[in-house]
Amino acid sequence: MSRTLHERLHAAFAPPRYLGPAFSGIDVSTSGVKAVHLSERASGLVITNIAEARFPSGAFADGEIVDHAVAAKIIAHVANAAHIRSAHVALPESKSYLFETIAPGADTLERRTAVEQHLDELVPLPPAETIFDIVKVGHNDEGDARVVGVGLARRIIDDTLSTFDQAGVEVQSLEGEMFSSARALLPPDDDSTALIIDIGRTVTKIGIIAERIPRFATTINIGGGALTHAVQKYFGVTEHEARRVKDERGIVPMKGNEEYLAAMLSTVSALRDEIMRRLEYWLERVASSSSAEPVSHAILVGGNASTRGLPEYFEAAFGVPVVIGNVFTNLAPPGTGGVKLDTSEAVTYATAIGLALRDTVPPYA
Repeated sequence: MSRTLHERLHAAFAPPRYLGPAFSGIDVSTSGVKAVHLSERASGLVITNIAEARFPSGAFADGEIVDHAVAAKIIAHVANAAHIRSAHVALPESKSYLFETIAPGADTLERRTAVEQHLDELVPLPPAETIFDIVKVGHNDEGDARVVGVGLARRIIDDTLSTFDQAGVEVQSLEGEMFSSARALLPPDDDSTALIIDIGRTVTKIGIIAERIPRFATTINIGGGALTHAVQKYFGVTEHEARRVKDERGIVPMKGNEEYLAAMLSTVSALRDEIMRRLEYWLERVASSSSAEPVSHAILVGGNASTRGLPEYFEAAFGVPVVIGNVFTNLAPPGTGGVKLDTSEAVTYATAIGLALRDTVPPYA
């Protein structure tokens, strides 16, 4: 069997068209399952159905489905609630390997073959157990294609497809989370280099996106749950109450708030430092490569993106504008139809919305 997702009809970049548009995306992560279904209206694409559910402890861990029966049951429940029978599905960023290389060849098939011949140098997995796909992002001085690729262990793909089969949901394509988020958050003609920071409950995923294609992605084992825990510890309250306090106070300096702020910043600063390390790596890459540009702005998404004061804190640290992501960038404006979402809820659906938008764009070359 081929080692490319394309030839398995579940491509990482080029979705099969034989099923017809689904306008549906399902995001499976440590936090649980989120599903989005879009519909075409006079005003544009609108969100007509959303649904989500958390995984019980132990069902999903370290980027992998552990309890397939439980995961399938929850996926089926969420898909039914969102009226979804087939969908584009996200693959865990923490289990994928993003790489960039030069691939000679006159077409995509020849370039895939060239990459396959030295795949073991690009992905730290046995080639026979690796599935990969590539997308062209430019050329070198000799005219050969510069490609970005994603490699995953075959078992991750097989486990995902098997679990969705159990759930009764047709998988139209599989894709890395950062590809989906970029599609949701950036306009089609955006050629900037952006930093996407997705702050989930247990981890933070970051990606550097150039011309809407991820060029660097990684996962940091610090999430918004650490902020909630800091509030719990400081005030001695329940998790529910701690989340309420965190939402109200955020990390905004206020009179009499000094000790609380210090407790919060001990965690936020650790996350800041980890992101800064990745930005420094990218700047080194910019200095040594004509194909990379400095990050011009950052976008926050995820369940903790709306924490008060967080964009301003990161903006001061990174030296570039930082905003909360607008998941309606490529949808009809809010209020013109469909499900109503406030900002704090909408940013948690960035990946699922980006997946649903796959049917609106041509396949990658």
